[in-house]
Amino acid sequence: MKFVAALFLVSALVLGQKNPTYHIIYEKSNNGKVLTDVEKVWVFANTNQAYVTNPSQYAKQAEFPYEETLLQDKYVMQFAQLSSTESIQTKDSTTLQKYAFEQTNDTKKILGYTCKKAKTVINSNQYEIWYTNDLPIHASPSVLGFSLGLVLEMTRNSNYVVQAIEIKKTKENAFQRFQSQKKFSNTLDYKDLIWKSRFTSIPVFTDETICFSDASRSNDSIFRFANGTVIARKIKFPKLNPKDGIFLEVKQKSNGDAYDRTGSVFAMLADEPNTFFQGMQKGMKTLPIYNVGNGKSYQGYVAEGTYIPAVELMRFFTSFGISHFNSLELKDKEWFKENYYRQDISEYSSYFSEKEVYIGTYIGNYDKGGHKVSVSVSVHKEGALQEFNTVIPVFNTTNLMEMGEQEYSTLFESEKGLQVQFTLSKPLKNATLRFTTSGHGGWENGDEFVPKINQVYLDDALAYEFLPWRTDCASYRLYNPASGNFENGLSSSDYSRSNWCPGTITNPEFIALGDLTEGTHTLTIKIPQGKPEGSSFSYWNVSGVLLGN
Repeated sequence: MKFVAALFLVSALVLGQKNPTYHIIYEKSNNGKVLTDVEKVWVFANTNQAYVTNPSQYAKQAEFPYEETLLQDKYVMQFAQLSSTESIQTKDSTTLQKYAFEQTNDTKKILGYTCKKAKTVINSNQYEIWYTNDLPIHASPSVLGFSLGLVLEMTRNSNYVVQAIEIKKTKENAFQRFQSQKKFSNTLDYKDLIWKSRFTSIPVFTDETICFSDASRSNDSIFRFANGTVIARKIKFPKLNPKDGIFLEVKQKSNGDAYDRTGSVFAMLADEPNTFFQGMQKGMKTLPIYNVGNGKSYQGYVAEGTYIPAVELMRFFTSFGISHFNSLELKDKEWFKENYYRQDISEYSSYFSEKEVYIGTYIGNYDKGGHKVSVSVSVHKEGALQEFNTVIPVFNTTNLMEMGEQEYSTLFESEKGLQVQFTLSKPLKNATLRFTTSGHGGWENGDEFVPKINQVYLDDALAYEFLPWRTDCASYRLYNPASGNFENGLSSSDYSRSNWCPGTITNPEFIALGDLTEGTHTLTIKIPQGKPEGSSFSYWNVSGVLLGN
C-alpha cells in the first residue's frame, strides 16, 4: 500500500510538471490611465482550461452577486454566487464559436513573449487582441480570444485596454470550485437569475382589474375605491439611501374600455395620520378644500396644516383599446398587445426608506370591463443620478377619485390659479420642484389640443415657464387599435396634445428653485385655461413635490 501511495504521489508530481498552472494578472486602463478603482483580473490556466476571476471573488469576499468563468476547448462554464447560500451554473458550447478574427502581420513583445495581433468587431465595437503561442496554454481575461492562445492584451475602440502585467506558475488547485457544482441552468434562465439578483423587486399589483362597477369591493390585500376605478395596496420599502435608484413599472391593457384614459400611480405614507388615503376611506368631503371663488370646491388638492396630498409617482395614459380591440384590423398594422411604462422615480428614495406606503393606481373610466394593470417597483443600489434627502409633497390636482365625487381641476379659469404655502424649518439647498402637468378637455378648442403656457412662481416671482406640448403622438399608432380614423387620413391618436399622447408617460419637469431660506414660501401655478363650450370644459392636472437637501 505504501508503494502504491508513493507511486500515486510521483505520478501527480510528474503530471503537474507536464501541465503546470499559470497565474496571469491583468489591469485595466482607459485613455491611457490605469483604473485604480476597479479590481485586477485574475486568470488561472493550464493546457486544459482557464479560470477567469478577480481577487475578491477568488477569496469569496466579493459582493453578491458575482460571476466567474471557466473556459475549455469546447465549452464555456459560468458560475454565479447569488448569495451566501445560493449559486447557479450554466454551460454553453456555442459561445467560443461566435467570434471570427482577422489575423494581421503585426507583432510586439509583452512581458517578454512574442505576440501577434488579431481583430474583430462585436456590436459595432472594434477589438484588437494581442496573443502569444509561446506558452502551451489558452487563456484570456474574457471569453474573447481564448481560442487564439494566451491573450496578453485586449483593446476596445482604441481607448479601453486590459493588459497582462504578470505571469507566474502556481501550485494552487484553482479549478476545484467548478468541480463541486453539479446542477446546470440553461443559459437564458442563468442570465435572468443573475439580472434579477442585482436588484430588489417589490410587486404591487398583478393583472388587477380597474373598472367602473358597483360590484367592486376591497379585500384583505387590495383596497378598491370610487366604484373600482382606484386600487391601493400597502407595501414595505427596505432601507434606502438617497443614492439608491427606484424604478416603477406598469403594464396595462384594455379589458373592455376602448378609450384613452388618464392613469396615475401615486403614494401615501401609512404612518401619516392625515393623507389623501384617509380621504379615500372617509370621503372627499373630509379633505381640505381649495377655493378660487368660482363656486367649486376642490378637495384634497394642496398641502394644508398636517394634510399631505397624494404623491404622484407616474402619470400615464392608456391607449385606445390595446389588446381587447386588436381584432379591429387595418392593412399593414400589427397592433401591440400591451402598454409598458417604466419610469425612474429615484427622487423618492429618502422618502420611502424603511416606510410602509400605500401605492395607489387610478384609471378614469366608465366601463365594466375597464383595464388590466400590473405594477411593480424595483430598487437598485446606487442607481440614482440625483440625490435628495428632503421630499415635501405640495399639491396634486389630478382628481384621482373622479368617480368618488372629487372635483375636476378647472381651477385655472381663475386668475388666482393654484397657490400653496409651505414652511421650511431649516434652509433647503438645491430646491427643485418636481412638476407634472397635462391639459385635458374638449375638442378643437379644448386645452387638450391647444398649447398653453404653464408658469411657476416662487414667492410672487416667475421661476419657470414652458409650453407643455407633445408632437410625437403619431409614433404610438400601433398601440391604438380602437382609435378613430378621419377623412384627412389621420387617426385620433396621431394628434399632438398638451403634454401627453395615448399610450405614453408624461414626464415631470424638474424646476430648479435655488437655495431656499428657513420660513414660509409660496408656490403659484398659472395656466390660461380655456373657457367652457356647452357641456365641454377644459382642465389641467398638475402635481408638485418639493425636493432638496
